[in-house]
Amino acid sequence: MERFSRIIQVIGEDSFQKLQKAHITIFGLGAVGAWAAEMLARSGIGRFTLVDFDQIAKTNINRHVCAAESTIGIPKVEAVRNRILDINPRAGVRALKLFADYTNREEILDENPDIVIDAIDSLGPKASLLEAIHRRGLLAISSMGAALKTDITAIRTGDLFETTVCPLARSLRKYLRRRGITHGITCVYSTELPDNDALKAPEIEIDDQQLHRGRERNILGSYPPVTAVFGITIADLAIKMLK
Repeated sequence: MERFSRIIQVIGEDSFQKLQKAHITIFGLGAVGAWAAEMLARSGIGRFTLVDFDQIAKTNINRHVCAAESTIGIPKVEAVRNRILDINPRAGVRALKLFADYTNREEILDENPDIVIDAIDSLGPKASLLEAIHRRGLLAISSMGAALKTDITAIRTGDLFETTVCPLARSLRKYLRRRGITHGITCVYSTELPDNDALKAPEIEIDDQQLHRGRERNILGSYPPVTAVFGITIADLAIKMLK
C-alpha cells in the first residue's frame, strides 16, 4: 500500500501486517489520546475503538491534534474518527461517545483488543479502568499526568509501580495495591518536578464512591509539545508491543 510504503521499509512487511490486523481501544481522546491515535493511524493500525464523552472546545486548540476553528463543538470521537479515516480509509473505526464507567466498560473490553490505551484524566474512572484491564489480562498502556509539564526530556516509560515523582501515578498505585495489583501496567510519565507556583490538582484518596466520574478537578495548563510527546510515546510503545 503506497501510503504506508515508508514504514514498511523500516519495520518490514511481516511486522506491518501485524499492525494492519491489530485492534487498539483508546479510552480518552484529549490531547494525549488524540496524538496517540494519530500516530497509530499513520503507522497502519487496522482497527480502532474510540471512547470519549467530550467535544472539542476552543481551549483544546493549543494541544489537540484535531482541534481547529472548523471542529469546535464536534465530539472528540467523531473528530478523531474522521482524522483516522482521512489518513487511512480502510481502517475500521468504532466511535463511542460516552463516559466509560462500570455500566459500559466491560462491554467495551469484551472486544478483547490487542492493546488498551488509557488516556483518561479523571482519577477515579482511570483507576477502575486499569483494574478491569489488568484482571482481564489485557495489554495496557496508561498515560500519567502531562499537564503543567514543559520538559519533554523528562518523559519516561516503565511499569506504573516503578515510577517516581508523578502524583497521579502515586495515587493510582495506592488504589491498585489495595486491590492486590502490584505490577504489570506499562505507563508513560514525567520525572519533571511539579511547579509549586502553578496550579496543581490536589492529591486525593480514592474510594468506591468516586469511581463513577471522579471528584471535581482543577483546570490545569498544558504545554503542547509535552502532551504530543506523551501521545507519540504511547503509540511507539504500542507499535513495538505488536510487531
